[in-house]
Amino acid sequence: MFGVPANQAAEMLIEEINASGGIGGVKVRPIFVDEGPGVAHFVGEYRRLVQSEKVDIVFAAISSADCLACAPLAEELKRPTILWDCSTQRIFEENRYDYVFRTIGNSTPEILAPLLYLLKMKPDFKTVSVINQDYVWGRDSWAMFTAALNVLKPGVRVVSEMFPKFGATDFSTEITRLLALRPEVILNASWGGDLDAFIRQASDRRLFERSTLVMPLGESSLERVGKSLPPGHIIGARGDHWFLHPKPADPKLLATFTEAFHRRTGIYPIYPCHHMAQAIFATKKAYEIALARKNGGWPNDAELAAAFKGLEFPSLTGTVRIREDGQGVQDMIMGTTHLSDRYAFRILTDMIVFPGEMVTAPVGQVSLDWLRTLKPEMLGRIPQPVPFKA
Repeated sequence: MFGVPANQAAEMLIEEINASGGIGGVKVRPIFVDEGPGVAHFVGEYRRLVQSEKVDIVFAAISSADCLACAPLAEELKRPTILWDCSTQRIFEENRYDYVFRTIGNSTPEILAPLLYLLKMKPDFKTVSVINQDYVWGRDSWAMFTAALNVLKPGVRVVSEMFPKFGATDFSTEITRLLALRPEVILNASWGGDLDAFIRQASDRRLFERSTLVMPLGESSLERVGKSLPPGHIIGARGDHWFLHPKPADPKLLATFTEAFHRRTGIYPIYPCHHMAQAIFATKKAYEIALARKNGGWPNDAELAAAFKGLEFPSLTGTVRIREDGQGVQDMIMGTTHLSDRYAFRILTDMIVFPGEMVTAPVGQVSLDWLRTLKPEMLGRIPQPVPFKA
């Protein structure tokens, strides 16, 4: 559900680059690999791409486990590697790399922005539950959420913690329990088919009428679940990725990409498409910088990697900066589901774009420790929501 749309975005953008002459006069040849078979397969494919295919740069990966595995491998093989979609904060908090860069934000803003939005829009809740996938992201996101909640709104009671198996398709037991416990807020940081199935089953049993759902990764499910998701629930997009962004830096760029992607695929671009676009935009910009530094000469691996350090590049909606530690910093958009006659699915209203620096742990700090140092005063710095305009 992420890989296919991102693949489609990559093909479209690379075709556009090649049609305009390539990068530095060199056409781009993409090689796509399915990371689905697991980490061992992924590591083997990474080595093959670098050592046999002689690729110049690697984009990896959707899975945080794959990114954790390939980062040290990139250093060993000295091949520039872009973490284009995985978001585990551990990559740059636990190690330092010269050839690894992330062109999106990490897990911390993906969970802090939803909490801040909740505290801004529905500050009076007293009870919360969680239903997250039982793997690293599900556990880590809940740990970060509660760490920040305990300092920003102490006293909220956690009434249940549920971690169904990754890839689960039946949530009847969990929904029954949530209906009985009646938490005012339910955090569900799941994604993909798991989240789609939960939304449909929760809708059938009217859970959305009894609790406010906070879904930090929910943007990618909106079109697929359609009207199963009612208005009034909180959605994130793992960045400021939304085809109806209220204030994009370059409205024409966003509109052109959205229209071209929709015309090509029949769907609207979701955040993995934006993530792939950012990886491609950053790579193009880094090559341009490296080529200029060599007066048009083709850069080697070290020279290309050096061009990514401190790089600022456009996204489809704003600007992303790669810090000195290799971590990208970008804004985060949150909104509330809203009914619109123009679309067959819920769109977002009351949107807030959180500045990336506000919701990202500083260089050299561990996210979980940093979240515990937050002060309630930061709630006064939250931007005002922007309603949807047809």
